[in-house]
Amino acid sequence: MIKSMTGYGNAKGVCGDLALTVEIKSVNNRFLDANVRIPRLYSFAEESVRSAVAAKVGRGKVDVWVGVENAGTAEVTVSLNEPLVEAYKAAFNSMFEKWGIPDDSAASLFARLPDVFVVQKQELDEEEFSAGLAAVVAEALDAFNAMRAREGAKLADDLRSKLDNLEQMRLAVAKRSPESVAQWRDKLLKRMTDLLEGKEIDEQRILTEAALFAEKVDVDEELVRLGSHITQFRGMLEAGGAVGRKLDFLVQEMNREANTTGSKCTDLEITRIVVDMKAEIEKIREQIQNIE
Repeated sequence: MIKSMTGYGNAKGVCGDLALTVEIKSVNNRFLDANVRIPRLYSFAEESVRSAVAAKVGRGKVDVWVGVENAGTAEVTVSLNEPLVEAYKAAFNSMFEKWGIPDDSAASLFARLPDVFVVQKQELDEEEFSAGLAAVVAEALDAFNAMRAREGAKLADDLRSKLDNLEQMRLAVAKRSPESVAQWRDKLLKRMTDLLEGKEIDEQRILTEAALFAEKVDVDEELVRLGSHITQFRGMLEAGGAVGRKLDFLVQEMNREANTTGSKCTDLEITRIVVDMKAEIEKIREQIQNIE
């Protein structure tokens, strides 16, 4: 199946005493551009997250947010930095003795001073954290890709409908083309008859001119190639995978055949159909910009 380049997925999990949240969002982009936002303390896991994204996403601008919160079970110890407190106290006493300021210091004053208290958390196990995060990232990617697949299925249905329209137009041109040659031959015969005013007409000359005109406006090759491109397009939709770039190239070729067909034909009805064909091809081109 094909996937849309736009999608969203999230997941939550717990790793030891840490609560993990992962959110993934993407928009269209010509190549894969994965941006990972993770708290600085856990930046060692950033590259593994980016690699996990690259393994599941072909292209698109993908933003990954990783949230890490303490679940409340971590062992935290708070101790007093006694040497620093002694140094602060000695400095206060010196100030009081030198300028005669009363020593009215209180515990709350010392508590506000920098580094008086030492907070120690349980040491982080990087391997354990990376493994736990990888599981949450994988779950978020599954949700993300499931949404992209649903959107991709809708895109595929819409594209098949547009290909049906294009095929009908191609067949209409194929049917109209011989009719336009016959009409041109009849107009030529009438013009020659009017000019010669009843004189004998060289039928061979009429046939030669008609043959030259038919060769000039012949679009069989263009229509056959266009039909082949439509069939190939359908096959890519069925095969699925990251086919966005291939489809983009194929649409360029389809547009080339339509342009050539329009430039060869002088029939107004065919010109109208070709204009509609080009409009439909442009709709297809716009739609496949959303495909991975």
